[in-house]
Amino acid sequence: MELSNELKVWRARRDITQEQLAKSVGLSRQTIHSIERGKFVPSVISALKIASYFETTIEEIFFMRSMDQ
Repeated sequence: MELSNELKVWRARRDITQEQLAKSVGLSRQTIHSIERGKFVPSVISALKIASYFETTIEEIFFMRSMDQ
């Protein structure tokens, strides 16, 4: 199992850049980029901040995916 996300989709819905999201949640643009690409797993605090920004739950953005998929 690996952590996947739809962060890019959520950003597109709001029409915001990685930079805008990063500033709003206290992360770097590079971190947002790495999270979207699945290269970095955010801390629980960071995931909560991101979910809060989008006024949704963590599970709506982040989810576990089988490595077989």
